[in-house]
Amino acid sequence: MKRWFAKSLKRKLSLLILFAVVLPLLSMGIVSYQIATSVTEDKAKQAGMNTLKQMTDKLDFVIQDVENTSIFLIGQKDIQTYLNSKEGDVNSYSQIVGTLWNLSYSKKYILNITITPSNSNPVLFTTTITNSGLQPLLQQYESVYKSATKWWSPLYEIQTSDGPKKVISLVRPIRDVSTFKTLGTLTVSLDQAEIERYLTDSGWESSGFVLLLDQYSRIISGGDPSWLAHTFAEIYPNLGKLEQTSGVLNVENMEQPHTVLYNQIPRLGWTLIGFIPTEIYQKQNGYVLTVTAVTIVIALLLAMGLVLYFLQWVTKPLTKLTKYLKDLNPEETIPTYEVKSVDEVGLLVHSYNKLSERISRLKDQVQLNEAMKKEADILALQAQINPHFLYNTLSSIHWIALMNKDRQIADMVGALSDFLRFSLNKGEEFCSVQQEISHAQNYAYIQAIRFPDQFEIEFFMDPGMVQNSMLKLLLQPLIENSLIHGIQKKKAKGHIYVHGELRDNQMKFVVEDTGIGMEEAKLRDIQGQIMQANHQLGVRNVTFKDVKIAVTSYGLINVHRRLLLHYGAGSGLVVESTIGVGTTISFSIPLEKGEIEQ
Repeated sequence: MKRWFAKSLKRKLSLLILFAVVLPLLSMGIVSYQIATSVTEDKAKQAGMNTLKQMTDKLDFVIQDVENTSIFLIGQKDIQTYLNSKEGDVNSYSQIVGTLWNLSYSKKYILNITITPSNSNPVLFTTTITNSGLQPLLQQYESVYKSATKWWSPLYEIQTSDGPKKVISLVRPIRDVSTFKTLGTLTVSLDQAEIERYLTDSGWESSGFVLLLDQYSRIISGGDPSWLAHTFAEIYPNLGKLEQTSGVLNVENMEQPHTVLYNQIPRLGWTLIGFIPTEIYQKQNGYVLTVTAVTIVIALLLAMGLVLYFLQWVTKPLTKLTKYLKDLNPEETIPTYEVKSVDEVGLLVHSYNKLSERISRLKDQVQLNEAMKKEADILALQAQINPHFLYNTLSSIHWIALMNKDRQIADMVGALSDFLRFSLNKGEEFCSVQQEISHAQNYAYIQAIRFPDQFEIEFFMDPGMVQNSMLKLLLQPLIENSLIHGIQKKKAKGHIYVHGELRDNQMKFVVEDTGIGMEEAKLRDIQGQIMQANHQLGVRNVTFKDVKIAVTSYGLINVHRRLLLHYGAGSGLVVESTIGVGTTISFSIPLEKGEIEQ
């Protein structure tokens, strides 16, 4: 099987392309299914949470309305008068009961309003209650009830003329508006059946249910009727305490897995808890899985047919070309192949016929372009040095002329003139060692006038090399670097030594200073820039990691690049430095390339 595939490009391409099509399609299908199932679940949870919040808003409105009604009744003038009178007035009693009845009748969720006077006056109520479970609750929660201005009771049962009713009551004391003396107790009872209707009419999932818990985590409404008045922990002991005001839980330990959503009513600390069976998601996910699988199978079949057809069409000219070249003798001149098409295959054959000539021409052109580009970059960097130096020097001459008529002015102007004349030099790149030394001495003389008593410079040259030729403008940037970065940053007077000697058919130059030296990090940075320049100019005998390093020493790197371009790899700068001692920069020039033509 392996050899069968190896002998045919079409077979290998078919297999590779099919893999390239099948794997992304399968991956896309799996990812799409996972995303769809996640989105389905998230949307169901979001919809459930929105429904809980809508129910929360309704219940919060009911609670707020009941509390506002109680405040209205407590401050009502007729009620205050009735509770303050020692003997109940029949007319006043009837009028107040009518008011209470109108309030309870207009609000379906209010089952009963009861006002119990502290004196012997008759109790006012809207519903006849033969037996109430409120009194035991008041005794059970006496400490909470008496210390609060209002208190909501747990769920309890009352016996009315219409039969038993389950209610939740707001109980609060009625005080005199003037003396704040307790006159009685107001009880507003909510009909649990009406609260249940809010939950069942909310549009919750038909296979799920919603529970309403009071501040004591007892079930007020929802779920199995036998759960009422039981604590949530008694019904679902493994769910634990709901710490947050709202959230989502996945429960696996019920008869069937459920997603549990809960949201707290902040006004009373009641909590709505909704249960959604996860089988709802699974049914939707099964549908998504079926659609995804069918789509992927159809796409795979279509892709396989198209791949095989197009491969046959594309590789047919290549098959003919292979048969044509199969029996050719490598020792003989390869004949040209007739080009019959203008597509990629035709271009391939045409390029093959012209390959050798084209590569040679392009190689020469690239080398020439790179050399010209590098030389232009170097000339641009070199041109940046002279204007900057010229402006500083002319400024110094100007101030000396104004402040002190001295012979130094003439000498400084002369040195500057020689310096500029040599720098321009009609564009010539080479000069004698003596001219390079004179140029550096002119620069040093000018700087010595600008910065008196800051440094001394000495030149030591081998007499046998002064007439040899060298690339110009090499020493001056190195002296400038020593002066600016080494000597001027030192408090004491510094020294610069320029050495030149013949050694093993080479001219070696050294610029040494007694400045502040370089820290190890700065030295490594400059050496890294030198190595990067070696890499960019194609020097092979250095190790360089392909990392971009910001150039911070333009003068040094400029000199280093010019040396590499004109003299090769062995002529680059060598930088050594010791913090607090000084810096030494050296380079070597092959003697055979520096001889002066006679």
